[in-house]
Amino acid sequence: MTNQNELLKAPGSGAGLEQWLEYISRVNEKPMELGLERMKTMIARMGIDFGCPVITVAGTNGKGSTCAMIDSILRYAGYHTGLHTSPHLIRFNERVVIDGAEVDDETIVRAFEEVEAARGDLALTYFEFTGLAILRIFQRAKLDAVILEIGLGGRLDAMNAVEPDCSVVCSIGLDHEAYLGHTREEIGLEKACIYRTGKPAICTDPNPPKSLLEHAHMILAPLYTYGHEFHTYKHHGLFDFEIEMFHPTPETVDWRNIPMPSLSGAASLQNAAGALAALATLSGELPITRSAVVEGLENVHIHARYEKVKDVDAHGASVTVDVAHNPQAARVLSANLTASGNPDVETWAVFGMLRDKDMVEVARTLLRQIDRWFVTGLPGVRGASLEELLAAMDKAGIDKTKIGSYDTVDAALRSAMAESLNREPGSVRIVAFGSFVTAAAAIESLRHDAREGASPV
Repeated sequence: MTNQNELLKAPGSGAGLEQWLEYISRVNEKPMELGLERMKTMIARMGIDFGCPVITVAGTNGKGSTCAMIDSILRYAGYHTGLHTSPHLIRFNERVVIDGAEVDDETIVRAFEEVEAARGDLALTYFEFTGLAILRIFQRAKLDAVILEIGLGGRLDAMNAVEPDCSVVCSIGLDHEAYLGHTREEIGLEKACIYRTGKPAICTDPNPPKSLLEHAHMILAPLYTYGHEFHTYKHHGLFDFEIEMFHPTPETVDWRNIPMPSLSGAASLQNAAGALAALATLSGELPITRSAVVEGLENVHIHARYEKVKDVDAHGASVTVDVAHNPQAARVLSANLTASGNPDVETWAVFGMLRDKDMVEVARTLLRQIDRWFVTGLPGVRGASLEELLAAMDKAGIDKTKIGSYDTVDAALRSAMAESLNREPGSVRIVAFGSFVTAAAAIESLRHDAREGASPV
């Protein structure tokens, strides 16, 4: 029988990425343990440092899109970039991207080995261990710019141990309340703690909490807020961007007649404004041209943000995936569904959530948008069971006759696809949403059938 010491033994030479990820998940008994001391200790121990600008991005929603736009524009400007986002959908490698390409397994494993050799008896969480490896990979790549998505909250997230040259806080809503607080003021302060003294502090929320504003002023961070120091103006499918900078010297930067970002979504312009504001404040170190802005925004892509992954075909309805997992993201999804809707087309949902999210409010927000619900529980300790989700939907006032229950996302999607075959082509659209887990499982289900050359029904 394998004992606990064997389980905690580091993988040997030749071990693969999955073996290392399984080991890392067991190094610390607590999967999440907020605090920066362990990260700071390890960063110093490993000598992790960057000789290039570092941009950090936090927020309830919009982080991934903002990071992707910053990265895309910088790459079209000719810069060598490293991009970290979290969580991943399908592969861990999605978390560590250099010049637009996922880093290979071997490079990641070598970085894991370095972290393991340096940590001694320090019990790192999954996020700390993997984050340190990602930082080491970026350090060795000798990049021109590093873009780091800050995860839960901001203040005590592992990546906030890195010193940024510019920080962006996107929209602020109620999420992770058990860790961050129960009001926008409390949560706003947690996120504002990614700002640094004397470094540009960007906020794209059109109604930033007072706590965020006060914290930025208290630490003397030059603060730029959407609708005040920087603006966007839409016209004829294009937009203008303008920012009045006051640090280190007064200057106006404007880019005119910019195409709307290629990312679908009601919040894409707001997120683009944050990306452009960050780049404008760093123009002394990372100068960019209007053409780089245009090309970067026209070619940016991010998975599972109102992303159509299947068109209408002989196998049934179109399928769109969206990670919308909190009320604010659900409102964005609702706006997207409305903007792209047709009164003659029904919307069916494949729906699964995590139990620590506001399931009732998410369901209530989409109540009038969804004609039928294909509902499933999600796996793992955080996954809401089918019974929990159905209870939340009942509380939200959703008609039980519109709900079908399934064991897995795959089963729910297959049932929806099969039933859509009984309708006129194009009369039904399917949206899979509620969690990264839900979106990933839907994508995997469709990919499996594509590999097998079979219908997903």
